[in-house]
Amino acid sequence: MHENTESTAPTETSSSAEAAEPNSVTEAAAPTPGAEPSVPVRFDTKVVVVLRNDLQPWQELNVTAFLMSGIATSSEGLVGENYRDADGNDYLPMLRQPVMVMTADADKLKSIRSKALGRGIPTAVYTEELFSTGHDAANRAAVAEVPAEELNLVGVALRGAKNGVDRTVKGARMHE
Repeated sequence: MHENTESTAPTETSSSAEAAEPNSVTEAAAPTPGAEPSVPVRFDTKVVVVLRNDLQPWQELNVTAFLMSGIATSSEGLVGENYRDADGNDYLPMLRQPVMVMTADADKLKSIRSKALGRGIPTAVYTEELFSTGHDAANRAAVAEVPAEELNLVGVALRGAKNGVDRTVKGARMHE
């Protein structure tokens, strides 16, 4: 995961564009490929994965990977350019912005999911049942069988306006 150096404390400011999906970043100039930007990049959005606090390490990694695949494919412009090393080898592109990974209990996960949907924040979910399915169609069927308020969530991922995401995940803790 990418390290985020910004404060994780929720902001108290509100924005009428809270549910909007801005893709912009604030940059002084487009960086030269392979060069570090001279000015810190500020993102209009925030990406957060919240995991249930009782998962095994392998489950945390599995859930985070699947949830982030949902975030990365949710909107154009979220994934950057391919990486290239000094020898000319190409590597797959990755998400352009930092990802916060947090934990919460099952009740808080349900609350986060509900608040995110109510605020129009794009959300990915992973339920406990998905640990025993073997493919995408079975995953979607397992989620489709359960009413929203009864989903046995083990993780959620959100991407939206910073202040909206901060308010939505308030009470979750940084993953240790």
